[in-house]
Amino acid sequence: MTKNLYKAHFALLGANLIYGVNYIVAKGIMPNKIGPSAFIFLRILGAGILFWFIKSFIKEKVERKDFLRLILCGILGIAVNQLLFFHGLNLTSPIDASIIMTSLPVIIMIFSFFMLKEKLTRNKLLGIAIGSIGAIVLIGYGNKSGGTSSLVGNLFIFTNACSYGLYLVIVKPLMKKYNTITIISWIFLFGFVFMFPFGIQDLLATDFSNFTTSTYLTITFVILGTTFFAYLFNIYALNHVAPSIAGSYVYLQPAISFIMVALYAFVFNQKEYEQDINSVKLVSCLFVMIGVYLISKEKNK
Repeated sequence: MTKNLYKAHFALLGANLIYGVNYIVAKGIMPNKIGPSAFIFLRILGAGILFWFIKSFIKEKVERKDFLRLILCGILGIAVNQLLFFHGLNLTSPIDASIIMTSLPVIIMIFSFFMLKEKLTRNKLLGIAIGSIGAIVLIGYGNKSGGTSSLVGNLFIFTNACSYGLYLVIVKPLMKKYNTITIISWIFLFGFVFMFPFGIQDLLATDFSNFTTSTYLTITFVILGTTFFAYLFNIYALNHVAPSIAGSYVYLQPAISFIMVALYAFVFNQKEYEQDINSVKLVSCLFVMIGVYLISKEKNK
């Protein structure tokens, strides 16, 4: 294994560790300290500024005909995606959210079939069916499982995954044409424009006098870690490994989320998380993972 390949795998490990930790860390300050829309406002604004700073060193122009696609990517991949994710996470369990998000490859496969005419084989159809069963059971179980789970929150997370999956299919042609930093910078800019009306009211209503050092550290982690560095890590890794390999790291996120929730419940004595771990969620997670494995199996070959 070459040096760059090692770095790529460490980058993917780092990105998915950040994502896995983010589920419970971000939820910890919502909505008591800051509302989901205000949180998203700060996240997109902060990371967008950092991306445009890097973009200032890349002299690349975008053709006028591609701006409509960039605007659509900004709406789906940034504004709708992140608003739904944080509002969903605010309402449901970090474990539920992390399991539902592992269904992303299944969603991408469905959109690719209709929009990119990607062939559906027997393995892929079986994977879609098994993965869908796991996701549907978990979503429907939200109001019955106790703990911090919620049917509405789970539906928000699933809709967010659909929005992000559609974005990944739509952005694919642009990735072949422009530098990735160029694309991400424009997508964050357009995403911020469409998110602004939803986030500004929530931000102005936020009582910053109630913020503690922990609150500021959490917001900084989400802006720098979950958004800026995680994006950069994934970009670097995709230059050295296949997308199917990068996608397989999504399996880490539920495992990390389970560990973090267990720590919060049984070590830090936060009782509201004690009922978040149960057999139904473990089985649902297994179904989704099997489904994603069957879909990615042929790609790996």
